[in-house]
Amino acid sequence: MFFNSRRSTVHATHGMVATSQPLAAMAGLRVLMDGGNAVDAAVATAATLNVVEPMSTGVGGDVFALIWKAADKEVLALNGSGRAPMAATIEDLQAKGHRRMPAFGPLSVSVPGTVHGWEVLLKSEGTMTLADALAPAIDYAENGFPVSDIIGFQWKQQEDKLAALPSGQEMLVNGRAPREGDLMRLPTLARTLRAVAEGGSEAFYTGPIAAAMADFVQEQGGWLSEQDLAAHRSDWDEPISTDYRGVTCWECPPNGQGIIALEALNIVEGFDVAGMGPQSVDRYHHLIEATRLGFADAFEYLADPRCAEVPIDGWISKEYARWRRTLIDPERAMDSAPYGRMVPGSDTVYISVIDGAGNACSLINSVFANFGSGLVAPGTGIVLHNRASLFSAVPGHPNALTGGKRPFHTIIPAMATRDGELWLSYGVMGGFMQPQGHLQVITNMVDFGMDAQDALNALRFQIAGDGVWLEGDVDQDVVTGLHRRGHHVNVMHGPQRGGAGGMGGGQIISRDPDSGVLSGGSEPRKDGAAVGW
Repeated sequence: MFFNSRRSTVHATHGMVATSQPLAAMAGLRVLMDGGNAVDAAVATAATLNVVEPMSTGVGGDVFALIWKAADKEVLALNGSGRAPMAATIEDLQAKGHRRMPAFGPLSVSVPGTVHGWEVLLKSEGTMTLADALAPAIDYAENGFPVSDIIGFQWKQQEDKLAALPSGQEMLVNGRAPREGDLMRLPTLARTLRAVAEGGSEAFYTGPIAAAMADFVQEQGGWLSEQDLAAHRSDWDEPISTDYRGVTCWECPPNGQGIIALEALNIVEGFDVAGMGPQSVDRYHHLIEATRLGFADAFEYLADPRCAEVPIDGWISKEYARWRRTLIDPERAMDSAPYGRMVPGSDTVYISVIDGAGNACSLINSVFANFGSGLVAPGTGIVLHNRASLFSAVPGHPNALTGGKRPFHTIIPAMATRDGELWLSYGVMGGFMQPQGHLQVITNMVDFGMDAQDALNALRFQIAGDGVWLEGDVDQDVVTGLHRRGHHVNVMHGPQRGGAGGMGGGQIISRDPDSGVLSGGSEPRKDGAAVGW
């Protein structure tokens, strides 16, 4: 029933960082040991991941964060996602020969929100400067870092994507990806990070760096302009939550997909999940069906609530979940999952940090697909994300492509509180795997009492299209049972190598409010680590 990780849960009291690459985890831990708080450490870790895991994250992408303020017992939500360029229209998209949003290339580029998001987080809730937070990343970019196993594998898979344009060579060595153990330097990215350290977010969104990004995207046929970059701002949002068997689960609101996880939790709360067993056909079936219903609603309603009407309150209500629950037949999969009627009302990095005072930062940073759009702004080392690919090209759809609008977003940090105290800072990255991972992690811990590492080790499912993927070690009775109930089952055999096609990558830190003991788990399917002191 468990992925063979041979990892133990890590325990500490003064502070803990969990993320997908050990050098980045240690960069964050050093910040905590030097007196920084959870937000300081999370930003330092994210910046370091930009260097040591550049296919997954960076200043050319977006960021979301949830923050637990221990003194106020309050959860804050930051939306650091960028918007579509103002020139972007469905009409122009069609004139360029596209009936749907391209997955990659210049038309998939929206404004990168990361740098402003980092700056806002530090200025509002941190204790250190952006320059201090970027120092470890700059050091690794200038002086080099040894490439780790799974990251090296993912890098090699993207050689053709990076080699398609000359500027992609900035991320290669003599035309090829670095291999595991190679010492890799990223000098052009180092210069960009130094400019941001010296000039703040203004140095990124205006001036030569902004011009390099905008000019390159427009040369390639895209819409991004210097005006779009200069106009970007992050937003503080009201977090959304639901209660699951006495645990309050927190997510960022739309345009993120965390609302899918909350709907699915509300639906499965009406079933005796604990009585089904952690790796039973029944549990898989009910969780899969609840997730399918959540995605059906998301593809119909999820959009930027500042630009479209998104029925958030009704969507996460218990009453709505009771009605959706009636659609689940315990013995038969739905032929297709319908969306409901509501009254209006890839590849990523995830970082979990809790400091010694009990403050927490659950932060997720991404360029979406591996190396994003495939465009690297020349001379900058900036991998531009492909987040605009998630807009709809259907006029009138809530998520329809519109200039100045944020797209449907997959990256979703999460938290859980219990009796008004922080319990978990957690996330599971990986495109549309993320709400599915949140659901499975929470049921693992709440219904079956698993600790952080066991909850990540437990075998998972992932819905993809009309089918569902299971991990190769799953009991054959589960595979057979799901087939009999009408599910289109695929089994993932062989070693998983992170991102595409895998089961995501999670990190969890829990906190005991009485003792202050922190317990961390790190995704066994990634290179990462949970480290504490």
